Amino acid sequence: MDIHLHHTEEHLESSDFIKDIVIGMADGLTVPFALAAGLSGAVDTTSIIVIAGIAEIAAGSIAMGLGGYLAGKTEQDHYNSEKKREYYEIEHLKHLEIEETKEFFANIGLSEELQEKATAEISQDKDKWVDFMMKYELGLEEPDPKRAGKSAFNIGASYIVGGLVPLSPYFFVDHPIDGLKYSVMVTLLCLFIFGWFKSKITGINPWWGAIRVTLIGAMAAAAAFMVAKIFEGR
Repeated sequence: MDIHLHHTEEHLESSDFIKDIVIGMADGLTVPFALAAGLSGAVDTTSIIVIAGIAEIAAGSIAMGLGGYLAGKTEQDHYNSEKKREYYEIEHLKHLEIEETKEFFANIGLSEELQEKATAEISQDKDKWVDFMMKYELGLEEPDPKRAGKSAFNIGASYIVGGLVPLSPYFFVDHPIDGLKYSVMVTLLCLFIFGWFKSKITGINPWWGAIRVTLIGAMAAAAAFMVAKIFEGR
């Protein structure tokens, strides 16, 4: 039993980690790519693009990491609030909690006699009863207390890694259009690979998912480049 529970926890942590990586990497590849493409159509030197790109990656990683941290804290606060409420209801509305517990056992097919026995057994331990109600009445699993910090780091780091992909060619060329050409090739390839693995993990057609992610990134960069060209001509 202990082995099974330990395996389940690892699975949940792995899912959270993958979700964080997907969130950070998706925006990291797309937003700096669009920014660099837009600036390539408006400026004559790569140094401006590099500086603006690094500034955007720094700001974006902090903003995305903060968003992940707040989401994790909100989840933890919500769980603690609901748990506190369950303790209150067991203390002051015990008859209603007993009926809700019996209703759960009835819904899974236990006889009236077994409902009574199971409810009487589980209600003897207040802490276990609360944990039971949290999981089966409210459908809430206790979140990792370190989840907020882990999420902030995972998302922020993924954003930085993703953002450096479209920006990196500009470090090695002198003309923005040359940098854009290499950036397009490298970034679209990475978007395709990222989209393929993301779709594979989430269970949808990996080829269609890869194409969709690549097209979204390409359209964002193309739109930014065209807007920059339009305003440059004015």
